[in-house]
Order: sequence, then C-alpha cells, then structure tokens
Amino acid sequence: MATRPPREGKKKYFTVEEANATLPLVRSVMRDITALAHDLRERQDRLARIKPPQRGSLGQAHEEELLQVQEELGRDRERILEFEAELTRLGIQIKDYQQGLVDFPCRMQDREVYLCWRLGEPEVAYWHELDAGFAGRKKIFKGAVVSGQ
Repeated sequence: MATRPPREGKKKYFTVEEANATLPLVRSVMRDITALAHDLRERQDRLARIKPPQRGSLGQAHEEELLQVQEELGRDRERILEFEAELTRLGIQIKDYQQGLVDFPCRMQDREVYLCWRLGEPEVAYWHELDAGFAGRKKIFKGAVVSGQ
C-alpha cells in the first residue's frame, strides 16, 4: 500500500504497515544519500588538507582543479537536498545521512512518536520518543496501538 504525500499544512502520521510499504523507495534514496554523504566527507577532508605553499599561491592548474572540485561538491550537496526533499514530501524525516537513519512520524497511544529505520534493516521494527533519538529505540511489539491518523 503506497502512502500519499501529506496535504499542505497537515502532518502525515504513518502506521508500521505504511512505513514498511515506503521502504523500497526509502532504501533506494537512502543508498544514494549515504553514498553521496560519504563521498562528500572524503572530498571535503582532502580539500581541507590542501594548503598553498608558504610563498605564493597554488599554480594555475591547481587552482582550476580546486575550483572544479568545489563546484562538484556544490552539485552533490544539491543532489542530497533534492533526495531529502523527495522523502520530506512524503512526510519522512532524515536523521543521519552517514548512517541512513530516517524517522516516520506516528501516533502511539495518543501521543506522537517516531517509527525508526536504518539503512540495512529489513523492515521498520523500532520506535522512539520524539526527544530520545536512535539511542532510545525500542522494539515495536505486536499489538502496539500505532496509528497513522
């Protein structure tokens, strides 16, 4: 069952079934995001280590290469933001680019919580309080009152 994007001004709440139904798309997007995030971090680290010689500056070829790498970084950052916007339109929140963590807003026992999923997990099987984060994850038990109202 596919989930519909939330209507303007109305927050989307997921059931476990709805969250799991989005996983084929979420997996694909998060694979792309984590790959880009790792690549961006490596390139940024390499760029940070490039220092011009104490006397003078980088040569023309090095300056052009540096400019090209910076432009590529900017394009890749934009791609990550586009991927994030795609999930945000569905009501899904990205919590960590590197680990591939996402949260799905949910209603459980008349309060808002997050269903939690990490890239590599077979299904959405955890939840946490809004302020608890990944460290506060708890297993979803059968029979939990979870609604997507």
